[in-house]
Amino acid sequence: MHPIFALLIGLVFGLGLCLSGMTAPTKVLGFLDVGGAWDPSLAFVMAGAIGVGFFFFRAARTRLAPPSHRLDPALVVGSALFGAGWGLVGFCPGPALAALAWGEPKALAFVAAMVAGTLLQRLLATLAGNDSHFGRRPGAAIEPSLRSAGACGA
Repeated sequence: MHPIFALLIGLVFGLGLCLSGMTAPTKVLGFLDVGGAWDPSLAFVMAGAIGVGFFFFRAARTRLAPPSHRLDPALVVGSALFGAGWGLVGFCPGPALAALAWGEPKALAFVAAMVAGTLLQRLLATLAGNDSHFGRRPGAAIEPSLRSAGACGA
């Protein structure tokens, strides 16, 4: 992809996050508070994103690696940490980066913690002898379903 297209896509994504309120932690936390003052407006944002994404992922499926159906501890722990971070502070990585543009102090703290966590994970993976964040050992064979992009049912 040409860098100008990547920049434009990123700008449109960031603008969408800002317009939808996803960069405001209070809006996100209100959506997650189903037992209290629940704000369902982000459900409409998600539905719109899923609707648009469905068609683009369908069109691009021959160019994407096939999805893995394997659950491993790293995936489960990572998902739990992601959900806990989102629920505690109201940010996930994309909106946090967009909120940095507005000088949101909580976003700066979140991004700093996210970078520190990423570096810590890479250090631990290196110490454990893993060559990637997927936990694959150096020289280990790639899972057969990931060898061919044609395996995604195209």
